Amino acid sequence: MELTVAQKLDALLKLQAIDSQLNDIRKMRGDLPEEVRDLEDEIAGFETRIGKFNSEVSSLQDEVDRHKGIKKDADKLIARYKEQQMNVRNNREFDAITKEIELQSLEMELSDKKIAESQFRMQGKQEEINTTQESLNLRKEDLKMKKQELDQLVAESEADERTLSLERDEQAKNVEARLLLSYDKIRNNAINGLAVVTVRRGACGGCFNVVPPQRQADIKDKKKIIVCEHCGRILADVDAIVEPVAVGRGR
Repeated sequence: MELTVAQKLDALLKLQAIDSQLNDIRKMRGDLPEEVRDLEDEIAGFETRIGKFNSEVSSLQDEVDRHKGIKKDADKLIARYKEQQMNVRNNREFDAITKEIELQSLEMELSDKKIAESQFRMQGKQEEINTTQESLNLRKEDLKMKKQELDQLVAESEADERTLSLERDEQAKNVEARLLLSYDKIRNNAINGLAVVTVRRGACGGCFNVVPPQRQADIKDKKKIIVCEHCGRILADVDAIVEPVAVGRGR
């Protein structure tokens, strides 16, 4: 059965009332959910950085081990060349072997230099790891406390939120798909989460801009869906203003 505009607006108002209650519950948690997410992102960043530093340290250690191997091989060659020098037959062979010994000695000196450079860089990386690890440990402590605080707040309102969420799902079924899509879009773009409002004291209940009398009359008629010209919120009704009754004194 096709719903009237009045029924559609009534369904939207009920849905908005439920969403507003859900928003109030979530507001009680303040910035904690966002703070928890930020801390989790920061922790992930620190862990990635430490992983990168450890990988660099591992590569530098491989470089140190490689040059130590080069030194070991050069040392063996020098020992072998020195033995050969004892059995040379002429000065030319002696000079050739002496040159090889000098070359291997230079190779060892170069390896010593490379080892020292890599170890110095490793020390720097290890210091960066230690500093980052300290920051990581502090952030983990902060996250633990924030999560405990958030879990407590969630536990206190979990039952109400679950009940309201179920009510919300049921009420959403009473709103036609196209209208629900527009409602959700407006609500997601609204700072206060209000997509459907009433006109109060001649002004939009969302942005508080004045709504002309003729437009108010159209809204009261509920013949069509009318939105605020300023903020785009759906104007579902016009609240009646009850004037206080003046009580006169008798003589």
